[in-house]
Amino acid sequence: MQLKKVNMVNAGYNYIGDVVDSDLANLVKSGLLRATNDFNFVREVDFIAICVPTPLDSHQQPDISYVKSSAQQIAKFLKKETMVILESTTYPGTTEELLKSILEAGSGLKCGKDFYLGFSPERVDPGNLIYKTKNTPKVVGAIGENALEVISAMYRTVLESDVYPVSSPAVAEMEKILENTYRNINIGLVNELAILCDKMSISIWEVIDAAKTKPYGFQPFYPGPGLGGHCIPLDPYYLSWKAREYGFHTSMIESSMMINDKMPEYCVGRAARVLNGHRKSLNGSKVLVLGVAYKQDIDDYRESPAIRVIEELEKTGAKVSYFDPWVSEYCEHGQVRRSIPALTVEAIEDADLIMVTTAHTNVDYQLIQKHAKAIFDTKNVMKNITHANAAGGLFDLYRIG
Repeated sequence: MQLKKVNMVNAGYNYIGDVVDSDLANLVKSGLLRATNDFNFVREVDFIAICVPTPLDSHQQPDISYVKSSAQQIAKFLKKETMVILESTTYPGTTEELLKSILEAGSGLKCGKDFYLGFSPERVDPGNLIYKTKNTPKVVGAIGENALEVISAMYRTVLESDVYPVSSPAVAEMEKILENTYRNINIGLVNELAILCDKMSISIWEVIDAAKTKPYGFQPFYPGPGLGGHCIPLDPYYLSWKAREYGFHTSMIESSMMINDKMPEYCVGRAARVLNGHRKSLNGSKVLVLGVAYKQDIDDYRESPAIRVIEELEKTGAKVSYFDPWVSEYCEHGQVRRSIPALTVEAIEDADLIMVTTAHTNVDYQLIQKHAKAIFDTKNVMKNITHANAAGGLFDLYRIG
């Protein structure tokens, strides 16, 4: 797979949804971009950005094996005056406590004297048509004033955005954790309120619409079947893990994580209630899940709550299929699942329940409304569909016919 991707890039073909094919082809053709899996190439460059996965292991502990292995390979070929920057989201202290020692031990060079080392968190919002890497402000922390100056200068040269220097890599690492934990906590808050509003027969969506009319002191966050993506669901675990080293318990953060982690199960429970209203059991019922990407209009399904929803549905005995115009297939636990080829009238009418888990904009929700027996909408995509139940709202049932 690695070699296949290398060959695709060097041939000018894109495998990343957010990258424009023509842009990639032009960069390759002009000689500005070349892919390789040979670390000897490190000898030829002056700036190295480490952008590797930092997932959780089976025990929900940080897995920084990709960072370690990359650093070990880079160290073998590291030359003097090279800038090395870690961009992968990780716990505060990774750059200074881990990366620095690996690079020094493997290269024989001294950080601050022979090479420059820093951390600058990647800021990417897949599907965002306005903010891309090039025009998003860049935070930089480095070991020593000289490193901070040269690394910041490098980013200013290639980016169209501001570069914001901070006093240390640890500050930059913590800043990135704060960004994503902020979202995790606020989404956890609104998910908990959504559950309460359901019990009180209040539309959480109407509540949010009303609250966001306040021009200050409130930022809207929206509920759903859980959190997805590589950062927001994972980063709070990194912080909680590191906090324990200092005997500190991140109670508020961990509470939001528990709420968000339970949302797929909650959604399946609500789906069962929807079918009970139709005098049907979830066991044996046909459920068509709409969307497995973790976010609308992208092809990334990493940590997608929709996949958890599918797993929980199948545990109950439901017969589950899915449709996603962006994700034709996905692999989870070694099993490959494929989307139905098209969202036809027959497919909609055959399902006992349509469950919307991703708010893709290129799905015909009017067609779904017209032909579905029952719809369980976790993303409020049916809000403006003609003839939809006027009550509206998260986890409301839209009964058709």
